[in-house]
Amino acid sequence: MVKRHLVLAGAAVLTVTLLPGVATAGDTSGEASWEVIAEGLNNPRGVHVRANGAVLVAEAGLGGDTGICVADPEDPEAEVCLGLTGSITRVRHGSSKRVVEGLPSFAAADGSAAIGPSDVLRRFGRTYATVGLGGDPSAIPGFGPDGELLASLLKMKPHRGVVRQVADIGEYEIAANPDGGPLDTNPNSVTTRRGKLYVSDAGGNALLEVKKGGAVSTVAVFPVQFVDAPPFLGLPPGTQIPMDAVPTSVVVGPDRALYVGQLTGFPFPVGGAAVWRVVPGHEPEVFADGFTNIIDIDFGPDGRLYVLEIATNSLLGDPGGALWAVDHDGSRHLLLSEPLFFPGGMDVSRSGDVYVSNCGVCPGVGELLKVSL
Repeated sequence: MVKRHLVLAGAAVLTVTLLPGVATAGDTSGEASWEVIAEGLNNPRGVHVRANGAVLVAEAGLGGDTGICVADPEDPEAEVCLGLTGSITRVRHGSSKRVVEGLPSFAAADGSAAIGPSDVLRRFGRTYATVGLGGDPSAIPGFGPDGELLASLLKMKPHRGVVRQVADIGEYEIAANPDGGPLDTNPNSVTTRRGKLYVSDAGGNALLEVKKGGAVSTVAVFPVQFVDAPPFLGLPPGTQIPMDAVPTSVVVGPDRALYVGQLTGFPFPVGGAAVWRVVPGHEPEVFADGFTNIIDIDFGPDGRLYVLEIATNSLLGDPGGALWAVDHDGSRHLLLSEPLFFPGGMDVSRSGDVYVSNCGVCPGVGELLKVSL
C-alpha cells in the first residue's frame, strides 16, 4: 500500500529540483491575498490557531545523527536515520519560537520529507500532537528508546518540557489492523469532539477514538477504491487497480459531526479525493468530492469548508498545491494556488483568516502563510 511516507519521499525529490526560493508576500491566482509570517521551518505540517491569536505549527524535523538508522519503512533499499529534531513552534506578533523540542524525527541524510510531528492541537489547556511513521509499526523497536514516541498521540506541557504518550497508535495497528491490509500506521491529524480525542490514521485507512487512559478504538474505516491504472504501468487498457483512502485530516463540523479529508493512495488520480462525514456509530458518507490529494481541511466561522490540496494536479504531476472554499450549496472557489508548494497543513482562525504551512517537505525553508480572504 502506498501511504504518506512514500508520498513525501517522492515530493522531496521535486523539492530539491523545483523550489526556486522562498517568497515573502504577493498576489494570488485565486480570490485571496497572502503573506509569509514565519520562515525557516523544518518540514512544517499541521497548524493550530489559538484563541489568543498565536499559531502553533508541527515541524516534522530533519531526522538526525543519533546513529540509529533503519531501512525506510516504505523502501527497504533506502535508509532513514532518527534524530530528536521534531518540534512544535509558536508564531506570535511576528516572532517564532520552538516551544517543544526534542521530538522524534526520521529522514534521509538531506533532511527532506521527514517523518515526525504531523499535527498539533490545543484544547482545554492541553497541547496534543500526532507523530507519524508511515510503515509497519513493528519497525519502531529498531529506532531504540528515542523512537518509542513514533506512531503516537502525545500530550505535552510546552513551558515545562513535559511530553508523554497518550496513545500508542502503532500498537493498536498491530493488535486491531482496522482495514485488514498489511500493517501500516501513520497518525496524521487529531481533533476533539465532546471531550474525546480522534485521530486519523493515514497509514491504517481509519479514524480512531482515543479514550481516557489511552484506550484506542475504531470509529470508521475508509474503503479501498478501484481506479484506472496509469499508462506507465504498461497494463492492458481499462485495467483497474486498488487505491487506498489515506485519511490525512479530521475536524469537527458545525453540525458536530466529524469530517475527514483523504489524500488517496497511488496512483493519486486528479479528482479522486473526497471529504467524508462521519457520525460515530454510522457508516461514513461522502460529503464533498472531486478533490485531489487532500492534506488538510477545516471549517471557517462562516460555516464554509476549506480544503487544502498538497498537489492539485496529482502527486504524479507538478508540486503545486491549492486552497479551496466550499459554500453551503456545494459550489467551490479557488482561494489560493501560487505560492503553494506541497503545503503541509492549515487552520482557520476565528476571524476567518487561513494559516497554511507551505513547503511541508522542505528542511529549513518551510513557511507559515497567513491567507486573508
